[in-house]
Amino acid sequence: MHEEGNDGHRDAGVAASGVDQPAFLALERELTVLLRRARASQGEMAREVHPDLESSAYGLLVRLDECGKQRATELAAYIGVGKATMSRQLRALEELGLVAREPDPADGRAWLVALTQEGHDRVRRVREARRARYAGRLADWDSREVTELARLLNQLNRGMEK
Repeated sequence: MHEEGNDGHRDAGVAASGVDQPAFLALERELTVLLRRARASQGEMAREVHPDLESSAYGLLVRLDECGKQRATELAAYIGVGKATMSRQLRALEELGLVAREPDPADGRAWLVALTQEGHDRVRRVREARRARYAGRLADWDSREVTELARLLNQLNRGMEK
């Protein structure tokens, strides 16, 4: 199967790379649906944490919940945003009472960001509710299938980091 360009000629580069294989077409389609649903879900979860929480800030809270205190530069690198964007998001999270900053004992010039108790409690409730929804929606799956899906998604995510 070869793709044709606007001029009717086949694109040998696309055909040679294999991206026109049915498996990659199906992968693209399914990932598009998954990502669209994930974006919508992230917005819902952000509002469940706090009605004024920006959708994009939810991932920061989850990262802090999983990894503990971190420097703003580490968070920015993980999320993939610049320092100015990260500073703005952290200020908003501080104003909502979800995170606090404290001096980094290893470097007096730097600050560590951590969830407040309120932030931790709210994120924990939302994450537990999300896992319960997954469990409900996948109730007819065998536990080995769920484990395999998690393994494959982890493999995909590691591959995307390259």
